[in-house]
Amino acid sequence: MRAAALYSAAGSLLLATLTAAPVRAAPPAGPGPAEALGTAVAARRAAAAGVDFGRCPQAEELPDGIRCGTVTVPLDYAHPDGKQVRLTVSRVRATHRDPDGGGREVPGQGALLYNPGGPGASGLYFPLVGMVPEWKRIAAAYDLVGYAPRGVAPSAPLSCQDPGDFFKGPRPAPTRPSDAYKKERAAEAEAYARDCAERGGEALRHYHSLNNARDLEVVRAALGERRLTFMGASYGTYLGALYAELFPSHVRRMVFDAVVNPDPEQVWYRNNLDQSEAFEDRWDDFKEWVAEHDAVYGLGDTARQVQDSYEEASARLAAEPAGGTVGPAQFQGAFLTAGYYDDYWPHRAEALSAYLKGDPQPLVDQAGTRTAEGAVRSENSNAVYTAVECNDAPWPADFEVWDRDNTRLARRAPFETWDNVWTNLPCAYWQGPRQRPLDVRTAPGELPPTLVLAGERDAATPYEGALELRRRLAGSVLVTERDAGTHGIAGGPNACVNGHLEAYLLDGRLPARDTSCAPRPEPEPRQTAAPKA
Repeated sequence: MRAAALYSAAGSLLLATLTAAPVRAAPPAGPGPAEALGTAVAARRAAAAGVDFGRCPQAEELPDGIRCGTVTVPLDYAHPDGKQVRLTVSRVRATHRDPDGGGREVPGQGALLYNPGGPGASGLYFPLVGMVPEWKRIAAAYDLVGYAPRGVAPSAPLSCQDPGDFFKGPRPAPTRPSDAYKKERAAEAEAYARDCAERGGEALRHYHSLNNARDLEVVRAALGERRLTFMGASYGTYLGALYAELFPSHVRRMVFDAVVNPDPEQVWYRNNLDQSEAFEDRWDDFKEWVAEHDAVYGLGDTARQVQDSYEEASARLAAEPAGGTVGPAQFQGAFLTAGYYDDYWPHRAEALSAYLKGDPQPLVDQAGTRTAEGAVRSENSNAVYTAVECNDAPWPADFEVWDRDNTRLARRAPFETWDNVWTNLPCAYWQGPRQRPLDVRTAPGELPPTLVLAGERDAATPYEGALELRRRLAGSVLVTERDAGTHGIAGGPNACVNGHLEAYLLDGRLPARDTSCAPRPEPEPRQTAAPKA
């Protein structure tokens, strides 16, 4: 699931229909003996080769302090001597410096490998977190290691369309789309799936979560780690859960932050429905915050009035796009990020306020057309996201099922529902075979204790996912940030959360039972230059 447009979730009442819905056929479950043997072969080779760290690819524009190398993995683990893929890995060595200034040398604990989610997100920038105060203790003890998963540039990047065509704007964003509009978007989704098949060829079927988990095992071996210390955020938690199921004896410590529901019946269609429903609550949180600060933004002193202001802006943009590029869909996309990260609340509110007062520039800066380089990265990320999720599991192949389920859902959760449909609809027309999701479960003593972190009002990965993973991994402990909805809570401003993270990663200590932390403070309203994110 995406880090910035993560699509997951299901209203359980709506989705009893899925089991009876027509779906693309799935092959036998993935972890067969050929793939297991191929993974072992690839890991042995990687351990012998190691990683030759040096300069990072110039296109990634990483600081000189980060060093990069590559790890070779099979495209198809059932044929480890066949075509190979080179994964780019980044690293900053542990500082070994006492963060309290005591002068003692902090002993190293090996590599901490991180996946930021997506699918389709790159972790190459992860080692930079060692510069952030909240990460100093962890950076003293661990080599911080990120990587670009298979398909994500520069690791054999996938592409499904010309990047120049990726940012289509302006576009409408109807919450009650007409039959004609639905037909148009379904045709686009079918064409996109066809283009993915043509561009990806036979290799496309090998971009899925089971192979991502196997890649993680090979990277572990290449780094010389006997057991893996791993932290996954968002989709990275699903990847970590699969690794825990496939390689439990190779786990040292594992942190799951902002958890995707791993229930095989949820992956991925139902997860996306759940996410759309959860986003409506998070959208309400944002509107209530804006209303509390009406004196700053002038958008209304009730959530309903803020909604009216939003709808007025969307109607104006439909009539005349801001900057020629920002229509209702681009506008909605910018505000969707406010559902992920409340740090964006002041900037989005400022942009909306300025636009309604006659200044469109802040909105154009936040929602307008991206650079050509940004288009290349975004198209690549979207191609990987689509390939992995479509390959991972069966999806309804009949648009009538999508239409029925999402029409019902949109009556009570209009904000994200149809945007979520258009993002994932290529999976209805996907031409490749599907995996069957693993039933992730570990028995007591099979897996070392693991740490699960979750925001109680996280919309991108609804809280039920953390509860489900906690039930499935024996010995895991859940730490909840109460009444908070920022997507991903590790290493942020909550000292309570960070205390549990450090105790676990540095000393292997977990709370005796599930526990919670008070929420982080809400953002302060301000009228400053808005970021272009």
